[in-house]
Amino acid sequence: MGKLEGLSEKIFLDRYARKHPDSSGVQPGDIVLALVKDDAKYPVKEVGKIVSRDGDNVEVRFTTGEHTHTTIHRISHPIELTPDEMWDRLAKAMASVETSEGKRAEWEEKFRYLLEDWKLVPGGRIAAGAGTSDELTLFNCYVIPSPKDSRGGILESLKDMTEIMARGGGVGMNLSSLRPRRAIVAGVNGTSSGSVSWGGLFSYTTGLIEQGGSRRGALMLMLNDWHPDLQEFISVKEKMGEVTNANLSVCISDAFMDAVKRDKEWELVFPDTKEPGYDELWTGDLDAWRQMGKKVVTYKKLRAKDIWHQIIESAWKSAEPGVVFMERYNKMSNSWYYNPIVSTNPCGEQGLPGWGVCNLSAINLAKFYDRESQDIAWEELRKVTRWSVRFLDNVIDKTPYHFKENEENQKRERRIGLGTMGLAELLIKLGIRYGGEESLALLDKLYGFMAKEAYLASSELAAEKGSFPAFDGEKFVQSGFMRELIAAYPEVGESVAKKGMRNVTVITQAPTGSTGTMVGTSTGIEPYFAFEYFRQSRLGYDKQLVPIAQEWKDAHPGEELPDYFVSAMELSAENHIRVQAVIQRWVDSSISKTANCPADFTVEDTERLYELAYELGCKGVTIYRDGSRDVQVLSAAKDDSEDVKTEQAAEEKPLPANEPVPMTVTAADAQDRPYKRRPSVLRGATYRINTPFGMAYITINDLDGVPAEIFLNVGKAGSDVFAMAEALGRVCSLFLRYGDHGDKVKLLVKHLKGIGGSGAIGFGVNRVESIADAVAKALEMHAGSGADQLAAARAPEAENAEHRAEKERLNATATAQAEVDLCPSCGSAALISTEGCEQCFNCGFSKCN
Repeated sequence: MGKLEGLSEKIFLDRYARKHPDSSGVQPGDIVLALVKDDAKYPVKEVGKIVSRDGDNVEVRFTTGEHTHTTIHRISHPIELTPDEMWDRLAKAMASVETSEGKRAEWEEKFRYLLEDWKLVPGGRIAAGAGTSDELTLFNCYVIPSPKDSRGGILESLKDMTEIMARGGGVGMNLSSLRPRRAIVAGVNGTSSGSVSWGGLFSYTTGLIEQGGSRRGALMLMLNDWHPDLQEFISVKEKMGEVTNANLSVCISDAFMDAVKRDKEWELVFPDTKEPGYDELWTGDLDAWRQMGKKVVTYKKLRAKDIWHQIIESAWKSAEPGVVFMERYNKMSNSWYYNPIVSTNPCGEQGLPGWGVCNLSAINLAKFYDRESQDIAWEELRKVTRWSVRFLDNVIDKTPYHFKENEENQKRERRIGLGTMGLAELLIKLGIRYGGEESLALLDKLYGFMAKEAYLASSELAAEKGSFPAFDGEKFVQSGFMRELIAAYPEVGESVAKKGMRNVTVITQAPTGSTGTMVGTSTGIEPYFAFEYFRQSRLGYDKQLVPIAQEWKDAHPGEELPDYFVSAMELSAENHIRVQAVIQRWVDSSISKTANCPADFTVEDTERLYELAYELGCKGVTIYRDGSRDVQVLSAAKDDSEDVKTEQAAEEKPLPANEPVPMTVTAADAQDRPYKRRPSVLRGATYRINTPFGMAYITINDLDGVPAEIFLNVGKAGSDVFAMAEALGRVCSLFLRYGDHGDKVKLLVKHLKGIGGSGAIGFGVNRVESIADAVAKALEMHAGSGADQLAAARAPEAENAEHRAEKERLNATATAQAEVDLCPSCGSAALISTEGCEQCFNCGFSKCN
């Protein structure tokens, strides 16, 4: 039952299986994980079996049949080879904190039932650490307090962040406590480099930290909407290399959104650092500072709409920053009366106070489809939900604590985050289209049911073991979340009043990227990213289907998948948000959810989407626009005539030097060659051509029947590739509209065609050497001169068998890359971007867990 294969087995053995402390005892026949790519940032490992050993040298045979010779120092030796062994370990570890032998035996059996067949999938840190080590934290993510506004305070926060990440935890941090750029630093007679600059230090350090050899540290940096560095923070991701290893989000207040709506002025402010007690009293909480009667300095006054539009445009360009409606978050928070939320974890699903932690596991909804009734197995889901609450509560007492502040905070409020995975798979089994009206009604019922059962379980646990120490019965039920939950389910309010609450929060919807991929179901609450993808093996790229889609195809040969098989990019961005809003109603923490948008999604569309998220009650919003990043996946795009799957497999590297056009224009020439001014309307066409630097969208517009301007869209806005492509388009447009050079199109094609660089893509007539070469091909297609060549090149008789085979191989590679992006770990075209994380279908690499 627990047997895993392929990528699932690799993820399990690499990240979650218990391992021998060293590999000195490895013998022929042992299953190992061998390091096949010793990359300092993203090492690659493969599952294999020891064939022979000679001292420290071993020969390993991989599941593909290939062999390698390596040393025992480059392999890891799993003790657990199947999930069954892990489930036994986890059930025993979580039951060990029960107070009596009878309770320990009872709950070990019940926890084992939960874990079996992946009904409950523990968070990655729990799976990897419980019962294996006293050093590994069982908490996925942390929020540390905002840094003290001093060099010592910043370095202390850096130390705390490093220690947490080194033990496997991600970190969230709000930088609003740091004085803005150019603010006076009296002690050194100088000025501050600003909060964003210090954020670059935290980001850089995150990139250096390796967590168990299989993933990097994860960091969230946030800034409040009143901070004077806000505009720099919003745009920093458009500058290459400044903040590259952190997710960014702006904390938005209700007052700011009201100012946007009313088109009012907005002040960017910061405390007067000369105020007595500044060093001791300032924590980053502006309201608390003002309540103490302390002075605030206004640095700028801007239209709120201008700031809002800057956020929107940056998110449209590069998917960052995200937005967290932090004031709303605190109004809804159950800890509103004693512990304010200051930041979220790196993936955004868990808002936390300083020294707060994520304590996560997910119920696999795909396991709760009742084939007989063709409905959800409600009673089974009730039981698993209730037992899972106790499982997570026991984690709080089982985990090692490396910071006394974490232990004090967590044991004071006992936060847990029970979430879900497999939602998209469950909806497919039910024959319901994700995002449709029927699904929204079901999701409201489903997640309301789970919230009710989870809260009743926590209340009953409080009756047995006691409420969390900060519990105040009267204030607790006054939070925005509790008022809505009790209005829908009065029995929850009655239970809380009578028995108390064991946990301040109970529900979180995390991304579950690695664990969901290991289990083989849809991750988090997201739809499937795609139902077809390509996986690299020693034979090349092989087309794969998501298992549930493969089963349907096998049962219905030759037929297309029904419309309830909907992928992330086929779903409208608005429906992504509507799903998020429905589920958010029943989540006391927050949600990791990405609204996927097509490449032609406009800035105005993005603004409407963000405002819709606010209107519907979401606590935050993040979009991913197709084509907005250099390293990314462009999704399945539906054309009127055919389904086309494309991608960008681009690396950030300089464009090859272009051969200059041999032409000199003097001042006298300029008078004889008038510039053709652009009318208000031009018509043309856009050509999509894959280049070595990613998918290029080349727009050619005509003036008086001939090409007059060229626009190039390649890579992420703000990158060198994007900038140089834009420059090429401008120069070409200037040439086409300036003076009379005979057949300017042919002349331009002549000088651009064939320019090559460090790589190429495609074969034969479809081969593209560079972005400049792609422009030449687009111009040829636009003029129609390439039609005969294309037709001739595609004729079977024009190719011999060897060339046809080579072309098919290269086209397969290009097609494979057209599904997904290049993985920075294994180099294969198997990387997808979803839920704010990146994960590889081939090696299991994940940037956010």
